[in-house]
Amino acid sequence: MFTANSLSGSKPEQYAQLLDQARALLHGERDRIANAANVSALVYHALPSLNWVGFYFFDGRELVVGPFQGLPACVRIALDKGVCGAAASTRQTQRIDDVHAFPGHIACDAASNAELVVPLVAADGSLIGVFDIDSPEPGRFDEHDQQGLEAIARAFTESLA
Repeated sequence: MFTANSLSGSKPEQYAQLLDQARALLHGERDRIANAANVSALVYHALPSLNWVGFYFFDGRELVVGPFQGLPACVRIALDKGVCGAAASTRQTQRIDDVHAFPGHIACDAASNAELVVPLVAADGSLIGVFDIDSPEPGRFDEHDQQGLEAIARAFTESLA
């Protein structure tokens, strides 16, 4: 049985603890839906000031919403639209302090003001999708958040191999 522990220490120490918890959830399971559901719930409940955490999976043409925590979301996102599309098409993490200043931002939840989106790329270089984290707090995400959430996204991707 999995038990989530409260995070403590510096932000990097908290992300190391969260990564350990994510790996424990992912251990021995290869189903992407099950793993995405558990990682979304873990991150959503562990970190402060978030209003949406989830996955979009690439179906060969566009991103399609997967498991998430938060209000209902946009179902499909083109690769040339929004922060998620930018992360998917460039294969680079997008850390946006003010989503309203991002050209082409898609406002699925009007309460979102900051966003961090990590591309999910398989070992062969193919696009799996994106890991999307939103906050109502402008400037919510810093480099420690980016590094920590990228590590969790890597653990998710590795769990599928």
